[in-house]
Amino acid sequence: MKIKLIIVTAILIGIISTISLFANSIFQANEYLEYDVSYLGIKLGTITVKTLEPEKVNNQLLYKASSLMQSAKGIPFISLYTRFTTWMSENLAYSYKFVGDVKTSEGWDHNKIFFDYEKNKIYNKHWLNDSMITNDVFDNTQKVNDGCSLFFYARQYANLNKNITVPTFIDDVYKTKINFTDKIEPTEIDAIPYPVRTKYLDGKAEWEGIYGLTGKFKGWFSDDEARIPIVAYMNVYVGKVVIELKKWKREGWTPPKYIKK
Repeated sequence: MKIKLIIVTAILIGIISTISLFANSIFQANEYLEYDVSYLGIKLGTITVKTLEPEKVNNQLLYKASSLMQSAKGIPFISLYTRFTTWMSENLAYSYKFVGDVKTSEGWDHNKIFFDYEKNKIYNKHWLNDSMITNDVFDNTQKVNDGCSLFFYARQYANLNKNITVPTFIDDVYKTKINFTDKIEPTEIDAIPYPVRTKYLDGKAEWEGIYGLTGKFKGWFSDDEARIPIVAYMNVYVGKVVIELKKWKREGWTPPKYIKK
């Protein structure tokens, strides 16, 4: 009887552990989101965001995702190709690791960042092609996001309905201010044949990222458990750009329809 009880208990623990690994309703492995980036109606490029299978690092489960940004062909004075990968905490609140590759006129800028919360350090390394150009160590006592993990942070906490300041590492620790609101609004985009029920947020990036991304931004996320960004406005070198969802792959997801009351 005791042996049976032990076996049943072990099975239950295994089931509960498996459920806890994927309990986060935002993160779904193998999700694919594709966005068009445009300025004054001209397509500048695309952004794709993919979630990967979670990884266990030092007996700790980390959620992993990558993003690819590339400029459209034939756009003068714009040449952009970047790939970022982030490893995040289970609650999508902060980063553990970041790897970035940016194509420049001189070659490839490789960037690796490690957030060591036990030692209160951030290790930031850059290579230009095969030559290391920076190897910096920062003292840090905060939980910090990278530029890629912010995408998931905003989704995870879109229902907070409050102003939040998020420590963000872009070659140093800066602030990202996000105003999560309770505004439910209809959002229309070309890829969806009806108004989407969305939740509105805005904020300010007090740092400068890829292609001059900085300053004020605003966005509309699907008002459901997935909280997928539908459209956003951000400031880059050329001005205010529109980032609009074009394609997606997420098991069981249908954009929620806005029904006027």
